[in-house]
Amino acid sequence: MRSSTLRTMLWTWTKRILGLVFLGLLLFLGTRYVFLRPSLDRDWKVEHAVLPEIRIDGNEVHVKNVRSFVYRSADDFDPRYVDRTYHLDQLETVWFVLSPFREDWRGPAHSFLSFGFADSTFVSVSVEARKEVGENYSVWRGLVNTYELLYVIGEETDLVALRAVHWNDDVFVYPIATSEERVRELFLDMMTRAQQLAVRPEYYNTAWNNCTTNLYDHVEKLAPDSWSWDWRLLLPGYSDKLPYELGLIATDLSLDEARERYRVNDKAKAAFGDPRFSILIRE
Repeated sequence: MRSSTLRTMLWTWTKRILGLVFLGLLLFLGTRYVFLRPSLDRDWKVEHAVLPEIRIDGNEVHVKNVRSFVYRSADDFDPRYVDRTYHLDQLETVWFVLSPFREDWRGPAHSFLSFGFADSTFVSVSVEARKEVGENYSVWRGLVNTYELLYVIGEETDLVALRAVHWNDDVFVYPIATSEERVRELFLDMMTRAQQLAVRPEYYNTAWNNCTTNLYDHVEKLAPDSWSWDWRLLLPGYSDKLPYELGLIATDLSLDEARERYRVNDKAKAAFGDPRFSILIRE
């Protein structure tokens, strides 16, 4: 009898404690969502310190602060930004870049797009969590208004080479099968979004405002009947299977064969420092 009463009391107190913990967690999250506001003015990490400035003028897209860091290693680099003018009538291709974080599980990953022009130049657009000095990326912290959202516009010698050469993460660069008209619409949509974030900041969110969900939003505008929400948006390391199943990756290979064909790490290491880097990794 006493043992039964003791178990009942312990269970009652356990439920109360768990309830208080849950209530405290809800209060903590609610406070962050209600009272915290995203900002453009923080002590940002070097790689996220400078926002792109964009001006669209008819056929021309002028981008100030295109990231073009010069790396000797992942931690030893010279910050460098360049100004570029992109001509929409010269924009021809778009490439889906996928970089899983781990070898043992494809789930966590970063994805972004690269755009190719008639003169064989390329520019990447990468949606990222904008981190402050002393911050590191955390999936869980990304759920509670920890990071702002940032569109990095950069050259492949920075954004692709950093991951493939210096971080030594697997990097896959897939050609996307679509019309030049849609490529240009997609590029303009991403430039417009980057413009907006430079004025009205938003919080990054691991679940619904991350790299892959933003890419989905852009692409879905161009082909609303072809896309629907998919669990692979939350586990972006598998997200290459989604465009593959829709026939958007320009290949007749199986998915495993395509992954092998479009993994660029060896080519990136061989081409590092070569001005033809973007061309060589696609050969």
